[in-house]
Amino acid sequence: MSPVNFRLIKRITYLLLLALLAFGVRYAWLSLPIITGYSAKMACSCMYLSGRPIDAVEKQELGSFPLRLASLTADPGDSSVTATVAGLARKKAIYRQGLGCTLINGTSEAEVRKQKGAPGQMLLQDPDTIPWPNGDLLPLEPVKGINQALLHHAMQVAFRETDPDRPLRTRAVVVLYEGQLIAEQYAPGFDRHTPMLSWSMAKSVTSALTGILVGKHKLDPKASPPVQAWISATDGHQHIHLEHLLQQTTGLDFEENYSRSTDATNMLFKQGDMGNFAAARPMKDEPGRVFYYTSGNTNILSRVIRTAVGDSAYLAFPAKELFQPLGMHSAVLEADASGTFVGSSYMFADARDWARFGLLYANDGVWNGQRILPEGWVNATIKPAPAAPLGEYGYQFWLNAGQAGNPANRKFPALPPDMYYADGYEGQYVFIIPSKKLVVVRLGQTPGPWFDVTAFLQGIIESLPAD
Repeated sequence: MSPVNFRLIKRITYLLLLALLAFGVRYAWLSLPIITGYSAKMACSCMYLSGRPIDAVEKQELGSFPLRLASLTADPGDSSVTATVAGLARKKAIYRQGLGCTLINGTSEAEVRKQKGAPGQMLLQDPDTIPWPNGDLLPLEPVKGINQALLHHAMQVAFRETDPDRPLRTRAVVVLYEGQLIAEQYAPGFDRHTPMLSWSMAKSVTSALTGILVGKHKLDPKASPPVQAWISATDGHQHIHLEHLLQQTTGLDFEENYSRSTDATNMLFKQGDMGNFAAARPMKDEPGRVFYYTSGNTNILSRVIRTAVGDSAYLAFPAKELFQPLGMHSAVLEADASGTFVGSSYMFADARDWARFGLLYANDGVWNGQRILPEGWVNATIKPAPAAPLGEYGYQFWLNAGQAGNPANRKFPALPPDMYYADGYEGQYVFIIPSKKLVVVRLGQTPGPWFDVTAFLQGIIESLPAD
């Protein structure tokens, strides 16, 4: 080999090594804080809210690559979990009663700990002595007209593991018919008292809280929301209405992708004030023209709710106005470091409480004769956003309405078009099907899109009395 060729190969090798090093540094800079932030937050919430051992969380929620790179240190005395990768990208999440677990981002831990959540509700009576749905006492006799064999089969199929490469990991199913609980089942390690993570089902709860404020005339879907950064804007932000946030049609340039470092992952795992981070994103489209689902829009909504309620009453607002009236005693919305609820993604509740939330909507926002959601809110919620091509989205709920003028073209063509639902990552669902008088909750940790929603719900529907 000539000296010239040797020097050229040496130079190319050197440049390749530099490029590889630069890539590694960039990956570590961008991705490691997301890995450690996700791990610390997940472990903290599962330990202190769900009451699960950390080794189970490491094996299940954090067992895949690259999450398994993180090393966790739990400190029960401090109510915290810290995560690092080889000592780098340290992230700490702390638990506070009524506020769940919060990543320490952008604000000192001392300041975050000063925030106080809603005090736990004093229960005057054991819920197990109060009839469902206000309590947990179920009737001794099964609801008449239900084909129990078919219902039992549908429940078993929901939990049955048939392919180790495509695990379902169903953790809970609760079925309501005509408001009565007709079936429930849990995986080992979980029961009816285990609060479980919503992921994006929290968006639907944020919609309900927005509706309550609309009913109090503190917010207007057709008006500009009180977002400080948009008040004097001239770049298009000033044209965003509250309804655009609800319908995911703001036109903000926000990337909703969880496979790498994006706006969504940066917001959830690196930012202390998620709503303001999302509100600062530039405009990409004219408001109302394009449907693009993002967690950023919902966390702006959470900020809007905080402004409308006022800081002094804000942290107690969800419990006072929604959870306590429904008897959702396990429900906890988790806050970011600024003290704003992460309305896009972080809520814990047990399966029965998720069913109560669905039942509120099935009953047009009325509970025990008390109107919780304003009249007309549920109908507005399930009206498809004009920009949603398949009529698939309303006010932070997914719909099965279908394409305008062609309702057969919908996500679940074999299921009723009046079905609407809260939907979260890894197969969290609250389905409401008014025509079947049905509310179904399914919670789990399905790592891919292979939980068969159609077969699951069809199996339940087949067990019901004929229409």
